[in-house]
Amino acid sequence: MPGDAALASLLWSFVLVLARVSGVVALVPVPGWRKGPDVARIVFSLALTAALFPVWPAPPKVSPGICELTGWILAECFFGLLLGIGVGFVMEGFTLAMQILGLQAGYAYASTIDPSSDADSSVLQVIAQLGTSLLFFSLRLDAELLRSLAASFEKHPAGVWLGDWGKAASLVALGADMWKTAFRLALPVLALLVMLDVCLALLGRVQAQLQLLTLAFPAKMLVTLVTLAALAGVLPAVFRQQAEGVVLLWAK
Repeated sequence: MPGDAALASLLWSFVLVLARVSGVVALVPVPGWRKGPDVARIVFSLALTAALFPVWPAPPKVSPGICELTGWILAECFFGLLLGIGVGFVMEGFTLAMQILGLQAGYAYASTIDPSSDADSSVLQVIAQLGTSLLFFSLRLDAELLRSLAASFEKHPAGVWLGDWGKAASLVALGADMWKTAFRLALPVLALLVMLDVCLALLGRVQAQLQLLTLAFPAKMLVTLVTLAALAGVLPAVFRQQAEGVVLLWAK
C-alpha cells in the first residue's frame, strides 16, 4: 500500500540520518563528553536527528535487503566518524603543539588529570584541550558543524555517498595539516628556548662558578609563558581557519 511504502521510506531515512549523526556525536572532542552518561548521548543523537527532519533524504530503495541496509548504515556511520575525526584533528594540532612545548620547557614535570581521558597529562596540554573546546563553542563552530551536517545530506545523499572518495582523501590531508599546525605553533617558542639554552651555556662557560642549572627551568618556563601570551591574539584566528575548513569540507 502507498501508506506502508511511505512509512517504510520514513523509517529508513530516520535510521540512516541517525547513523550519520551518531558517528559525529561519538567522536566530537568535547571535554567530559565521552565520560558522560550513555543515555545522555543517545537522547542527544535522537534529538539532533529529529531536528534535521527537513533535510532527511529519501532512501535509495523503499524495501532494501538486510545486507544492503547494513551497508547503508555502516557507510553513514563511517561518514559521521570522518566528520568527527576532522574536528578532532584541529584540536589535536593545538594539543600536540603544547605537548612539544611542555616537554622542552620543563612543564612535563608538572602533570594533571586530562578530563577527556582521565590520564596524567602536562599542564600545557590540558590547557590547550580546554582552550580549544572553549574556542569551538565561543566562535560558534558548533553551529557551523550542524549546518555542515545538514548540508551534507543534500550534497552526499545517504547510502550512495561512498562513490566520492575525494572527500576522504581531503580528510587524510587534514592529518598532515594537524602536524603542520602543531609545528607552526611550536617552532617559534622552541627557537627562543634554543637561544636561551645557548645563552645560558655561553654564560656558564664564561662564569663557571655560576649555578645556572637551577635557573634554566624557571627561565624556560617564563619564556614559554610570555611567548604564548604574546601569541594569544593569533591563536583564535588560526583555530577558526582550521576548523572552518573541516566543518565545511563535507558541505561542498
